[in-house]
Amino acid sequence: MDTAGVPAVLLGELTHLVAVSPPPLADINAAVREVCASALGLPPLPAETRGGAVDPMVTEFAEQFTVDVTAINAAQRAAFSDLLGADVFTVSTLIYIADFLPRVRAGLSALGVVWPAGPVEWDHHTNPADYVLDSFVPAVGRMRALDPVTSEIVRLRGARQHNCRLCKSLREAAALEAGATESVYDSIDDFDSSELSERHKAALRYVDALIWTPSQVSGDELRQHFSQDEAVELTLDVMRNACNKVAVALGVDEARVDEGTEQYRLGDDGQPIYS
Repeated sequence: MDTAGVPAVLLGELTHLVAVSPPPLADINAAVREVCASALGLPPLPAETRGGAVDPMVTEFAEQFTVDVTAINAAQRAAFSDLLGADVFTVSTLIYIADFLPRVRAGLSALGVVWPAGPVEWDHHTNPADYVLDSFVPAVGRMRALDPVTSEIVRLRGARQHNCRLCKSLREAAALEAGATESVYDSIDDFDSSELSERHKAALRYVDALIWTPSQVSGDELRQHFSQDEAVELTLDVMRNACNKVAVALGVDEARVDEGTEQYRLGDDGQPIYS
């Protein structure tokens, strides 16, 4: 398969995310990979299993996480946390991987690109949350094919679709320096009838497809306005931004400002630097 446009390091990151499988949580990992993909109408990620029973509370939480994370209520959140105890953040990250990797695979396929298939070399040692936050997220953040205004518009669309309070309160400095304004950002919610450029509208339609109808995602319109490198980065940006679903699901997405917005800058290492 053609992997043009996907940096080798990102292919490695995606492959590694598939392979992460903490042994004590292997049955949960297999179950959530199946339920998340089923909810999306997409093929599931491969998974190990040891044949143990998985509490329906976990699979129900995973399904709601996938379909609409904003609908997880306080009672579900409390029951999920009580059930898993110290493993709650790790399992939530495994759900995020099970939820979003199939979406990215569908998006890349729509662009004519997939990462190579092959036997999975299971990783029983890496902490999923550490790998997502310390390796995958900054690796995507270091990509620079896409202009900062488009990247920020894409990020804010995902923030609003997932109703992440922290993400909605943030503004990236490079995008502001490149000409983005609050009036531009105010156009995101009703972008089809806005004065946003056709390029930005195409990006937002693609973002919405990955978030709401990934089994029907098409790359045709996106490729009319973006290069292959830009389109691939945009796809991976949607997944990077969507790690906010873990915070939203667990109710730990509070903004750090009481009113207004907080600026940050995406550093050369792909990590945010806050003002």
